[in-house]
Amino acid sequence: MKRNFSFIFISFFIFNSANALGLLGQKEEIFTRQDSLRGSITKERAWWDVKHYHLDIKVNPANNTITGSNTIKYQVLQEYDSMQIDLQNPMEIYKVIQDGKVLKYKREGNTFFIELVASQKPGNIKELTVFYGGKPKVAVNPPWDGGITWKKDNNGNSFIASSCQGLGASVWWPNKDHMYDEVDNMLISVNVPKNLMDVSNGRLLSVKQLKDGTKTYNWYVANPINNYGVNINIGDYVFFSEKYKGEKGDLDCNYYVLRENLAKAKIQFKDVPRMLKAFEHWFGPYPFYEDSYKLVEAPYLGMEHQSSVTYGNGYQNGYRGSDLSGTGWGLKFDFIIIHESGHEWFANNITYKDIADMWIHESFTNYSESLFLEYFYGKEAGYTYVRGIRKNIANDKPIIGKYDVNNEGSSDMYYKGANMLHTLRQIVNDDEKWRTILRGLNSTFYHQTVTTKQIEDYLSQQVGIDLSTVFNQYLRDTRIPTLEYFFKDNQLGYRWTNCVPGFNMPVKITLNGKEELLKPETEWNTIPAKTENPKLEIDKNFYVASFNVTE
Repeated sequence: MKRNFSFIFISFFIFNSANALGLLGQKEEIFTRQDSLRGSITKERAWWDVKHYHLDIKVNPANNTITGSNTIKYQVLQEYDSMQIDLQNPMEIYKVIQDGKVLKYKREGNTFFIELVASQKPGNIKELTVFYGGKPKVAVNPPWDGGITWKKDNNGNSFIASSCQGLGASVWWPNKDHMYDEVDNMLISVNVPKNLMDVSNGRLLSVKQLKDGTKTYNWYVANPINNYGVNINIGDYVFFSEKYKGEKGDLDCNYYVLRENLAKAKIQFKDVPRMLKAFEHWFGPYPFYEDSYKLVEAPYLGMEHQSSVTYGNGYQNGYRGSDLSGTGWGLKFDFIIIHESGHEWFANNITYKDIADMWIHESFTNYSESLFLEYFYGKEAGYTYVRGIRKNIANDKPIIGKYDVNNEGSSDMYYKGANMLHTLRQIVNDDEKWRTILRGLNSTFYHQTVTTKQIEDYLSQQVGIDLSTVFNQYLRDTRIPTLEYFFKDNQLGYRWTNCVPGFNMPVKITLNGKEELLKPETEWNTIPAKTENPKLEIDKNFYVASFNVTE
């Protein structure tokens, strides 16, 4: 029998079928108490709500150290006498003070348990200061392998940056390192040598010259911010700016680049206002007008740090000059500017509570690349691009990871997740309604941390269809759903196979030249159809396979 596929990459279906049959056994992941301390809402975290951080540090490139303090203001939710603060080896906490008293603490791996002396009454606003320092983990392959990058620019000046998604912000500063509790606002004070500048999140309040010749840059973040979104970028930067007239008025767009790259940046960064125009159209207003938008050159590829997006794509279009889709459309934009800035809506505005739900960040943002193309080059450009990235799908393991142990799922959250959303758009079959749904996500969950269930329920409600089996199929299963069909006695028979129980996703087909909307289930259904030289084609914008059992 011959298999007909509605997408090009047959090899992935073969791989996936073998996996479904258990032919490619997966090694069971084993998690430790350290994973649970890092990834769960422990009782030492649950009783307090972080309100404000003042991170006050000195970065010394001469010996690759960071020293300083973090003053933590919090509200007591319930009475308790032990607080969990996270700081990863080899960094050390030297002292903790509350109400003028030095507190005792004990260390367990990357977790510190602080013994509180003062009464912690529900509703009270309290603060304590954690003094710390050391040589933080060096990032080996940033941003995927996080930590601090210590490099030099072409003129011999230090070029330093943080990147820590997944690994956690506690790799370089002490905090409540779990995504469920975002700090309401933050002051970031960074002391650097006099010939260097620090660029962090939010707006620059002041630069203080110290007697020892160093300078301290004070940045204030007015909006809630997730831990890994906090960053430092230190170098011999030059600055230029522009104002973007957006949906909420004038947005300050500030650019910091190495001195030798200023001319190239003024050309390449023209993608920023284009990005803002497209994404405000699709997703709603940029979520952090109060904190401005910044694009900052970094000594690695780039990252979505809130209001301080980092850039290291070599001032070229594509992903390091290549087209991830293989269609040509990926060379129409600078991948890092578009993708990492898209995270301002999906990651920094809407943030997952548990990294197992990282698809909320990456699927929507990967999909945003095609929406950018559609806005400027038309629907077929965007559609061609998102279909093109299917060649990068592995179908190796579920997109959703394990909860409460800081475990992310498959990297398919990018390309497969984007194609899941593209498939949902075909089900909606109304471009303006789809745009309203995307904008509604960003207004409904504005500045919130969320779960997969919240996003699934919202999409089902807005689309008007129970999409639970669709999400189970694409987020929790590795198989590509297959439409089996046959022609017999002037009937078309059809059903879904290679799928989760109860899978019932509608699918567009062209049957003998006429477009139809089928509503297959896992049991055979039939509709009238001529059986003389029949022809059935599935809309190629659905990420599914097909199999004609009559051939």
